[in-house]
Amino acid sequence: MADRPVFIPSFDSDLFVITKYVEFQWHAGMAASQRRKCVAELHESAKKKGICRFPLEVSSKSIIELGSQLSAFNLTVKTSKHQKKFTVESAYQSSKKFENGGPYIDLLFGPSLAAKKDERLKTSGRLVEFSFFGETWPLEPQTAFYDWLYLNALQKNRQAVTGLDEFDAFTDIEFNPKKSINCQAYSVALFKSLLGRGLLKDALDSKDAFLNIMRDVPTNNALGNEALQPKLI
Repeated sequence: MADRPVFIPSFDSDLFVITKYVEFQWHAGMAASQRRKCVAELHESAKKKGICRFPLEVSSKSIIELGSQLSAFNLTVKTSKHQKKFTVESAYQSSKKFENGGPYIDLLFGPSLAAKKDERLKTSGRLVEFSFFGETWPLEPQTAFYDWLYLNALQKNRQAVTGLDEFDAFTDIEFNPKKSINCQAYSVALFKSLLGRGLLKDALDSKDAFLNIMRDVPTNNALGNEALQPKLI
């Protein structure tokens, strides 16, 4: 058995996203077919518990094309000046600034997996901040920069946004909250919540606008079931 979080957009509570952990039968093995069996088990368990009715797996292991397209490894943004594409994952990894190096902007327009596995990200010391196209982001709130990157990319993919209407919860079978903080499924749930509350346009207007909105409402982050992330000071 295993458990994974299910992220549910919230439109009228004091949380943007509600996180519920669901226990399900795990199918061992690294093959995509095994991961998809795990997804099916997770979704069936979540539905039986009444947590959701129409969950979407947001990862390359999703059997639904939209879910695969929404993977941070696949979701792309095109620069307005040179019309060059980069993925959310490459943008995030290339923006990391460490004590002894970075940001490694050469990773921006390369493959997502190569960006994530670049050795410099492991050998440059402690992460101190993010720098994206000259704008600096703090490490707190912990998922703010990643979420902002993801939300901006998603809102530029209007077909994907329309497709979200069919789903009421989001999962990522590869996400392990004991090892990671950022989660693409959480970001999708946050996007849908902000959209439903009429806050998305204001949130994406600027870095400060986004942080102000995230400051005003407690954030149920990816670290635990209904655990509130501290507000910004």
